[in-house]
Amino acid sequence: MELNNQAELSPYPVESSRQKENMSKKLLVLLKKLLTSKTGVVGLLIVLTVCLMALLAPIIAPYDPNKIDTANMLKPPFWLINGDLSHILGTDNLGRDILSRLIYGSRISIIVGILSVVVGGLIGVIFGLIAGYYGGIVDSLIMRLVDSFLAIPTTLFCIVFLTVLNPGLFTLIFVIGVTNWVMYASLVRSETLSIKEREYVKAAKTIGVSNFNIIFRHILPNVFSSIIVISTLSIAGTIITESSLSFLGLGIQPPAISWGIMLSEGREHLATSWWLSTFPGVAISITVLGIIFLGEWLRDVLDPRSRGTKS
Repeated sequence: MELNNQAELSPYPVESSRQKENMSKKLLVLLKKLLTSKTGVVGLLIVLTVCLMALLAPIIAPYDPNKIDTANMLKPPFWLINGDLSHILGTDNLGRDILSRLIYGSRISIIVGILSVVVGGLIGVIFGLIAGYYGGIVDSLIMRLVDSFLAIPTTLFCIVFLTVLNPGLFTLIFVIGVTNWVMYASLVRSETLSIKEREYVKAAKTIGVSNFNIIFRHILPNVFSSIIVISTLSIAGTIITESSLSFLGLGIQPPAISWGIMLSEGREHLATSWWLSTFPGVAISITVLGIIFLGEWLRDVLDPRSRGTKS
């Protein structure tokens, strides 16, 4: 009985419930701020639509995206002459349905965009934390490495690596991730230099808390909001990079489908069948714009330096 009473009197369940209440309040505040931001709502709707389209592609795509139909080659969208509702956005030079290929192509953009950011973020955050916390020669070596990567154009770096390696999905994710880690390292390093001088970090050092725990339990949570913001905005740039490399034939390889491949395949018919390249280009533009809108809203909400600005 005494043990049960002590457990009931323990402050930990109370603290846990308070943490849950605070978390729910923060989520409600974020939701309210989102609903008052037109760009944030538009960005969220676009991103959710693209993600659902990628997730439900086998269900919502009207045709097999790689099915060749020579009887319907270069069929125009339904609102043009000779177009019909059986192929709403028309077909390509092999009779494949453009709408179905757009839907399946969203999968590659989402997968490459997210996983490349995860790879680059992990590398950059770890290097940034180490450089900012330890300083000295470690900081100098890491920042010289950052400067070296910044001196090389990202697209050129990707082209060289993909030419040497076998082009493919995982190779593309790795190469784009490796080229994007430097911005995370620079951001996290600058914030770590400031945070490590705060009183609670000095107190943790005084009572003998290990460097590992200080870095990952005290410093990392305080830079996490900035990491989220830059990661969201980085996905947009990654999608453009993937499309560019696939357009050049160095990224995703057929029969896999990506918007960049669709752009490349349609360029030869641009004068007569404009829809082959136009619709994938529009899809890339809208997706990137939606991610930028969402990233700008997240920056206004999560970045203390930009709070109070209009979204």
